[in-house]
Parts: sequence; C-alpha cells; structure tokens
Amino acid sequence: MNYDDAIASLPHAGLRDGQSWLFSPKPFSLSKRELRKIKSLGHVLSQFQRASDSLYQRSKRGSVAPWVAQLLDAGKPEWMLQQQSAPEFQELRPRVIRPDLILTDDGFALTELDSVPGGMGITTWLSQLYTEHGFDVVGGRDGMPEGFKKLMPEGGRILVSEESADYRPEMEWLASQLGEGFRVETAETAVPDGSDAYRFFEWFDWENISAAKDWAAQANLTSPCKPHLEEKLWLALLWSPALRPLWEGMMRHSHLNAVRDVVPFSWVIDPQPLPPHAALPRLDVHSWDEVAQLSQKQRELVVKISGFSELAWGSKSVAIGHDMSKDDWQETIDTALEQHGSQPWLMQEFHAGRVVEHPYFDAETGEVKLMQGRVRLCPYYFTDRSGYTELSGILATIVPSDKKKIHGMKDGILVPCMLEE
Repeated sequence: MNYDDAIASLPHAGLRDGQSWLFSPKPFSLSKRELRKIKSLGHVLSQFQRASDSLYQRSKRGSVAPWVAQLLDAGKPEWMLQQQSAPEFQELRPRVIRPDLILTDDGFALTELDSVPGGMGITTWLSQLYTEHGFDVVGGRDGMPEGFKKLMPEGGRILVSEESADYRPEMEWLASQLGEGFRVETAETAVPDGSDAYRFFEWFDWENISAAKDWAAQANLTSPCKPHLEEKLWLALLWSPALRPLWEGMMRHSHLNAVRDVVPFSWVIDPQPLPPHAALPRLDVHSWDEVAQLSQKQRELVVKISGFSELAWGSKSVAIGHDMSKDDWQETIDTALEQHGSQPWLMQEFHAGRVVEHPYFDAETGEVKLMQGRVRLCPYYFTDRSGYTELSGILATIVPSDKKKIHGMKDGILVPCMLEE
C-alpha cells in the first residue's frame, strides 16, 4: 500500500472533524503472547465491571464499605444516583469495553477503561483498508461493525452530542457501514421512542441533553445510566487494602490477578488525615503534603480527574509528575485535594511505554520514513445479549518517543493490529 492509496480511500466527509494523523504502509504487529493476552482481557474486564457494580450497589445499601458509594457519588445529581440504583437496572452494564493499554517492556499498563469510546469508525475503516491490501488484521475486515451490531441486532439510533461532535463524522460513516436501521442523531434534541439506542454522550453533559432523564430511564440504552462504572477511581479502589477481601470474594483468583497484572498501582487522592502510624502504600509518606514535595525523580506518577467532568476525557486533566515543575506539581495536588468532595482525582504509577520502530508515510512527499515511538493499544470488546464478550478489533496509536502522553495527534500514526509474521 502507498500513501496515495490511503488518501484516496478516505471517506469524502472525513472521519474525524478537524483532526488528522500519519498513515503507515502496514499494521502494527503483536506477538502471539501479546495478542493472546489482549483477547483474554475482554472477559476478565467484563467480570471486573460486574464486580465493581456489585460492590457499588452493596456499598450504597450500607452492607459493605459505605465510603465507596459516597466517593463515587460525589458531584452527581440526586436523580441520577436514584436512577442508577433502580431495581430494573441491577443487571445492566456497559456492553462496549475499550481499555487504553500502554505497551511496556514487560507487558501492558491499563490507564483507562472506557465504555463510551471514540475511534470505532476509524478502526473499522483502517481494518477494511489494510485487509483490502492483503493484511490479516485482528478482527478481520468486518469485525468492528459486526461487533457493534451485537449491541443492537435489529438496528437503532446512535446519539452523538455536541460535546462529542469531533467524532460525529466517523460515527456517521460507521452507521453507513452497519446497513439499514442504523442512524446518527443529535443527542441534545433526540427523544426516546422505544427503539434501541447507543449513547455517544457523557452523563456530566446531561443538562445540555433535553431528554437526559428520559434516556437515563431506558433499559435499552447502551451504555446504561450507571456513571459510577465510568469513574477511573475503580483503578485505585482495585488496590485499596481495605477492599482486598471484597475483591477476592467477588472475582475468581485468576481474573483478579489478570486485572491487577495490567492496572498500575493507584491511589485515591483523599485529604482525610492518616492515623499517626499509617503511610500511603508504596510511597512511604504520611500525607499528601509530602507527596506534593516529592522530588522529580520520585514523582514518576500520573494524576487525573476520575470522571463526570468535561476534563475527564482526551487526556485533558492528565498531569505527569516527572514532566512538571515542582510548583505545578504542588498546584495539581492541591487542586485534587480541594476538589475531592465534588470532583475526585486519582494518582497512578507511571509506566513508560516501550520504544518501537514503525514506518509511516511523510504527509508532504509520501516517502516512507521510520518513527521511534511509543504505543497505545485500544482493543474494542463487544458483549452480546447473552453476555458473551469478544474482541472485534485493535487500534494502535504510535507517537514520537519523546511524548509522555499517548493520544491521537497529527504527528501520531493510527493503524490496526495484526499478528507478527
């Protein structure tokens, strides 16, 4: 495949509003071990979400750790809290799972778990493009649209908000690939009519969605109104010593270990003072004031908003400790502590991405060049109505190795994945 082939194949309306990326002559290769691990993660992460939902509901009832629900409910309107705990919603969970996996020297680091992900249209188009040029991509040519159809087998509405408008072109193109019965609508003005719907808007934006409360009450809305499951805090609660017995009682030992194997150690940034004899696990400090005073070498740490905020997606709130001045680090920790009661934050260990070499087309000359880069893998898992979760495709984002944050950017490469030859 050459550069002209890729450009000529782009849909006329484009796939991402106002954004571009670098094209490559080939997909990103994964080893058999890496691909096997990614395939197995779908079921494991589904079970993690099931356990998280159960823990929240039990906490909400006060039967275990009431502080968990209090933490996850912070900043949300009362009507939403009541809706997500409605009896008829007990068995409803997200049916799309897309983790962000940083490829490291010794495996993967899961930095986010998204149930309302972008990139599905781009991944579909890239999978078709590279398949047509002879590559055997993960999921195959039609893995993504077939996976999406499992959410709404009879067709349905795709609700895209203004907040997510940059993704509207790819969702409209994806709808065109799904066939009759699928259509994109504007979330702000759409109203339920009994048909299945896919939600491509965030619950923090509910005041701009005229029928938000009506949509939240729909059992056939994917993903359902369970914003507690969309909090990054779960990545920290997974490591809480106080919750260890609960996790061990709700998940199989092998599943729990598999999740902990990919999730970096994380902390809830909580201003509540520790007892005199206690310390923050692994940090060996007694307070967040001490965390704020860590040296640059000591703060290979990432701080970010948990969720329910316009700053909680697209790496907007992500602060990387060793890439900041001491004053900026102090200000970030202070902000997180001040907002704890209304907008919780968490902190994670920073895991550096493995440096890889991958070819790309120069956007001006079409010449093939090589990038020394770091990789974020985004596997897309879809769960059918029987509860079976399956991998449908993987989008790799490769950015220059001097970038600390890995996300879509004009000097980043976007490609599907394949098994190494």
